[in-house]
Amino acid sequence: MSDILRLENVRKTYPSFTLKNVSFEVKPGQIMGFIGRNGAGKTTTLKCIMNLIHYESGKISAFETDMSKNELENKQRIGFALSELNYYPNKTIRQLVDVTKRFYKKFDQKKFDEACRLFDLNQDKKLEEFRKKNLELKKIRRIKQWHESQIFCRHRVISRCRTTNFR
Repeated sequence: MSDILRLENVRKTYPSFTLKNVSFEVKPGQIMGFIGRNGAGKTTTLKCIMNLIHYESGKISAFETDMSKNELENKQRIGFALSELNYYPNKTIRQLVDVTKRFYKKFDQKKFDEACRLFDLNQDKKLEEFRKKNLELKKIRRIKQWHESQIFCRHRVISRCRTTNFR
């Protein structure tokens, strides 16, 4: 069975942190998650996969093609949602979607509009207004990607989580 996502020895260095030689593969039908303390490299790994940051070495492939060489085609098949909406706080949902839907050949405006009605989201509200209401922000995250993705990467911060060391 072929991999739909593969990382091989991916490395990214920051002044105070290094993501060291991360390798894994995900096969069709598998669910994979990252669990770790703040600063462990979960977000950095996701951003490397989506080519939002440059990594120094290693290889990332999606659907058996090099992500860096086939980024636009592969991103048509990958849904991605960060845990926070930190961009364009003065734009409305409608304005943001009008720009971002152009990146996806299979964006389904009808499904998106239907989901906004289902979740009772006013597309003409500014994103800043949704930050004030955490519940509505969660709804936006659920409907962010309305194209036919085969991989979905979701960044979610889990707070108040206790960890136990197992030996």
